[in-house]
Amino acid sequence: MTAEHDILQVTPRVEALASLCARHDRIDAALYKEYDVKRGLRDLNGEGVLAGLTHISDIISKKEVDGQLVPCDGELYYRGIKINDLVQGFMRDGRKGYEEVTYLLLFGELPDAKRLSDFKNLLAQGRTLPTNFTRDVIMKAPTHDMMNSLSRSVLTLASYDNNADEITLPNVLRQCLMLISVFPMLAVYSYHAYNYYERGESMYIHYPSDSLSTASNFLRMLRPDMQYTPLEASVLDLALVLHMEHGGGNNSSFTTHVVTSSGTDTYSAISAALGSLKGPKHGGANYKVVQMFEDLKKNVTDTTDEEAVADYLGRLLRREAFDRKGLIYGLGHAVYSISDPRAEVFKSFVGQLAHEKGRDADFALYSLVARIAPEVIAHERHIYKGVSANVDFYSGFVYSMLGLPPELYTPVFAIARIVGWSAHRLEELVNTDKIIRPAYRCVQPATGYVSLKDR
Repeated sequence: MTAEHDILQVTPRVEALASLCARHDRIDAALYKEYDVKRGLRDLNGEGVLAGLTHISDIISKKEVDGQLVPCDGELYYRGIKINDLVQGFMRDGRKGYEEVTYLLLFGELPDAKRLSDFKNLLAQGRTLPTNFTRDVIMKAPTHDMMNSLSRSVLTLASYDNNADEITLPNVLRQCLMLISVFPMLAVYSYHAYNYYERGESMYIHYPSDSLSTASNFLRMLRPDMQYTPLEASVLDLALVLHMEHGGGNNSSFTTHVVTSSGTDTYSAISAALGSLKGPKHGGANYKVVQMFEDLKKNVTDTTDEEAVADYLGRLLRREAFDRKGLIYGLGHAVYSISDPRAEVFKSFVGQLAHEKGRDADFALYSLVARIAPEVIAHERHIYKGVSANVDFYSGFVYSMLGLPPELYTPVFAIARIVGWSAHRLEELVNTDKIIRPAYRCVQPATGYVSLKDR
């Protein structure tokens, strides 16, 4: 690589400069307590700092008993409706739920049959990209990181929008509906371009069908033969519904509120949310779960041996196994303690899919780990609240059974969460004219200027 391209790689000089950053940017942890700073916007008990109000969704993890707040089974509400009831409603009628729940989150009420049909048609009409967009944008500079590709595509779509910067409610809603419609295409086509140009595999560009649901179209566009089973489409649809929104205080939804409050355009706001979701502490955890289980199966001879599995989990916590980060991925959540309602809803359908795919033994292992891991964690760690399997614990397993490449795990999350981001962007625009601007206290002592010759 020539000298003029050194900026594209880490050189010894850059390493030395990075050490300066580390030395001068480190803040004494005691100062956070001294100035009562809530690190991560959370108090010492892990409770989030109240930063806003929302109608969109709610999380309940504690209830008052005899004047005391005590942990309870987790509950998740979309627009005041319990997620369990929503899922039972569309599943009982044999419907896909993504489009119906999208309508609920965006507009605040469940649609009747006519409005639901009209809304599905509206999304179907939006499943089209500008002329040559796939060739000129998605296929140019393909990358293994589909989230970066998604973000680039979203920002580039602004160039095709004559009213990109207009933030009136009708215009923003138009933009959000368009992005909700095309996200599956952007994700799948980006993967196919990467698979072709970087891996030398065959490339397939299948057009979506107006008559199919979002989940069905995703599988149709991804697979060479465009085939899938009804159960596969239903379980993917369920995964999208469960990942669609989560209380408003999650990192990417908060990012959407913050960026929207500055008055910026929809494309910039959604790109910022994508950057947040990409982080392994937010949207990237499900693939870590899959990798962890693969490592478990390599290192535990009999995965039905509860004692041997518990020993492996203990070694994970002691940083002696897998990636040596001291984590059991998919266990625990910032809010839930006794149970994550999304995981509870997901679990039975995951079992059905595992049976269809001949992976009952794997499902049994997942169930075993979900049952004994909280006991292992309690034995190894002093924790302020209980832990349980979260939705990521099962979603990676589902995606592997659906044959989704790991590069698409987090983009699938984005295909779901774009709905929540859109709802939060609209809510922020309706309710505030103030930019969100938190305070940071400077703890750098004042120093005098030293002239260049004396340094």
